[in-house]
Amino acid sequence: MASANQIKMLVKHFTKKDDNRFLSVVLQIAAHEAKIGHTKFADELRFLVDKAKISMNSESGMPKVLSASSAQMVQPSSDLFSVAHPVVNFNNIVLSDEIKNKLTRFLDENRNSKKIRQFGLVPKRHLMLYGPPGTGKTMSASVVACELHLPLFIVRMDSLMTKYMGETSAKLRSIFDYISQHRGVYLFDEFDTIGSKRSITNDVGEVRRVLNTFLQLLDEHHSDSLIIAATNHKEILDNALYRRFDDVIEYQNPESSDISVLIESKFISFELDIENKEKLIVAADGLSYAEISKSCDDAMKTAIIKDTKNISQETLERIFRERKSYHI
Repeated sequence: MASANQIKMLVKHFTKKDDNRFLSVVLQIAAHEAKIGHTKFADELRFLVDKAKISMNSESGMPKVLSASSAQMVQPSSDLFSVAHPVVNFNNIVLSDEIKNKLTRFLDENRNSKKIRQFGLVPKRHLMLYGPPGTGKTMSASVVACELHLPLFIVRMDSLMTKYMGETSAKLRSIFDYISQHRGVYLFDEFDTIGSKRSITNDVGEVRRVLNTFLQLLDEHHSDSLIIAATNHKEILDNALYRRFDDVIEYQNPESSDISVLIESKFISFELDIENKEKLIVAADGLSYAEISKSCDDAMKTAIIKDTKNISQETLERIFRERKSYHI
């Protein structure tokens, strides 16, 4: 249930007609309800908030995008973002200690943002994550949003990138205007789409202009919103990007210890009959976190179909080998 202070804040923001702050308090209540196990109620609250925000953005026309001809083109925020309220925290994710330590430092600075700013310093707000697919980059963005009780906005690259000269840069400016006005975690996934090196020979002038616009907007970003860029292709990113980000974190496929922890975390309601743990880990070696997780899910689904809760090591190893065959 909402605390007395939250109820007072709801009434206060309602009387002031401050819709954004009103909905922010509702999200705080939803986060608390999710923590104490009332997940259905929390999801209902978040759904209502999402619906309200879409309605508000539709009425206000935010973000407003300028077309190449400088005519105003109203584009709802739902066309440029997908919005989620993650419930995945550090207890639900397996990452290396090094990555967890860096993310914890990032979270601690933002939890103590006011204290840090009192000394004229700025907490880390810009993160770059790179590494192979399925290693936890997108999941990490969800964890950051969940731990800070903020919505996660995923920038839709298909809506951002257009073939018309000047329009993509205009949309980027619109996105950053929105970022400054609506606190949240903003994920630019597949960031190499706009962050590739300006020196690439087959590059075109428009792509260079888009990157220059992003660099300028990132330099000018001073709000408490957090920006996370994720890519599978660090090698093609422009070097000028790195000094714009407060931290750059490399993700890799899990090591033996992480594989063991991940497998154990998956089989809570099922019994995995392990005969040779080292052999099982070797079978999974080379797969990403996501691939190992999906393989475990496949093994559990097979057990469900057979009306059993026992899963043999041989079954899981076979599924791991099948996954590895996809890499060829």
